[in-house]
Amino acid sequence: MNTTIDTAVILVFSAFVLGIGMLFARTGRNLKSFFAGGEAVPWFIGGLSLFMSFFSAGTFVAWGSIAYKHGWVAITIQWTMCIGALITGLYLAPRWKAAGALTAAEFIRERLGLTVQKVYIFIFTLVSVFIKGSVLYPVAKLVSSSLNLPLVPCTIGLGIFMIAYTAVGGLWAVMVTDILQFVVLSAAVFILLPLSLDKVGGFDGFTSAVPDDFFNLLNGEYTFGFVAAFVIYHICYIGGNWTFVQRYTSVDSPKSARKVAFLFAGLYLVSPVIWMLPPMIYKAINPSLTGLDTENAYLMICKLVLPPGLLGLMLTGMYFSTSASANTALNVVSAVFTNDIYKGLINPKASDKQLMRVARGSSWFFGVGMILIALMVPAAGGIVEVVLSISSISGGPLLAPPLWALFSKRLTGKATLWVTGIGLTVNLFFKAVSPWLLDFKLTRGAETIIGVGLPLLLLLAYELWARSREKVADEYLTYRTADKQKRIDAAEAVSEEEAIEVKKQNRFGLRVIAVSLVFTAVMLFGLSFLTTQGAGITAVISGVVLAGSLIPWLASRRVQIPSGLQQPEKIIKTH
Repeated sequence: MNTTIDTAVILVFSAFVLGIGMLFARTGRNLKSFFAGGEAVPWFIGGLSLFMSFFSAGTFVAWGSIAYKHGWVAITIQWTMCIGALITGLYLAPRWKAAGALTAAEFIRERLGLTVQKVYIFIFTLVSVFIKGSVLYPVAKLVSSSLNLPLVPCTIGLGIFMIAYTAVGGLWAVMVTDILQFVVLSAAVFILLPLSLDKVGGFDGFTSAVPDDFFNLLNGEYTFGFVAAFVIYHICYIGGNWTFVQRYTSVDSPKSARKVAFLFAGLYLVSPVIWMLPPMIYKAINPSLTGLDTENAYLMICKLVLPPGLLGLMLTGMYFSTSASANTALNVVSAVFTNDIYKGLINPKASDKQLMRVARGSSWFFGVGMILIALMVPAAGGIVEVVLSISSISGGPLLAPPLWALFSKRLTGKATLWVTGIGLTVNLFFKAVSPWLLDFKLTRGAETIIGVGLPLLLLLAYELWARSREKVADEYLTYRTADKQKRIDAAEAVSEEEAIEVKKQNRFGLRVIAVSLVFTAVMLFGLSFLTTQGAGITAVISGVVLAGSLIPWLASRRVQIPSGLQQPEKIIKTH
């Protein structure tokens, strides 16, 4: 395999992405602009960014492994994300925006108390670093094996690059590169799919060469119970994960927050079918993969059918999709540390300059932690085991109580800690202690059902008990009083000058997205001349991307910026 063209494609796109991060180095004036885009991010940008934040090379490695082994059930599992996003759009995303908090941790402090916030910050940071560190491993594995590079230096190098533009540019840098990564990844998969089908002899050749149960909605250990539990889990995860909450709070209104979640749902209705077919097709070509080797199914089909240049494009898409996921987590973890720990507990009077310095420094600190976790993934049993295990252990206990608090006036901080503590203890017991002490291990479905269901049952039981005694949480009464004052203060919080700067930042971001898409279209068009097959479809996709660049460009034209400042006046900001 000629790796020179593939390496060149990866390096060119990487340099371009880093350059985008540098462009936003001076746009973060304060925490709100750095972490929330001035709360004026266009909803379609937030929705695409949310979609890419959910993606990573782990999608191709973990779900690709399941698709290779069990077939269509990998798509069924991912459709639970669509259902979770629909419920989030209907009920949860608007609530988060209406709460008026910069981060989910800020809402937890205001509604459930400082003690709960401290405990949740510790758990959330630990879980985020573990999960996002674990998804850095597969992309390093993909790149190292494809380009014949050693794994450990490759992991460290990719990790350092991956956190660089987040630490420099903040949320807008993350979102702009999210859009670029979405386009690159989509282009690569749309090129891969027809070439894969052609290799196996068309759709008929594919379906006749796979097992009879390959297109069953449920298969193997992924039972109806597992899928049902995953629906509930993804309602909690998409609706309550602090990373995604940031996308709902960074738009301008609850209506826009709802649109963010609905766009995510629409994309996850269609995309799993497109993403998962290539490793399913590889099952028909080479059915002999076993164990952890099944994690390589996606890479193997790419190497088999993609010519030089287009393989580099696919690797770029996989790498940058991981970058999108990890950088979003970094941005949120850094936001929580800076806003809720440093500013909230250590230095409440810190200046904007000090806060920005802490924000960028903490991005690097947590990013290094992710790199260290990535280096330890092989010893933990592979990416599928790590991601699903961490999700089942922490998802329900960590995410369900704050979501419940969005609607309940009875949930107290003490009850929240009990629910979280019991949930984590039971999940850890069945995951780590029971197999060793009792020689008993839960199935994947039972593990997920208990992990998600137990906290919800505990919350329901407490709610019914408190209602029977007509109890209203003291924390809720304090929250309502403070919320009224917060809204009064917010009505005079943003000067006209600050509002104009936010509009300038957002218009700049939209224009950078447009230019990025033009750059991607030019790269694709150039690859159509270099590739030995797939030239026609590559050129067609290049034209589609070029036409798509008009969308953000026209949106930027609609951002109206007043020509002069009227200092004495204030812009009224509502939530």
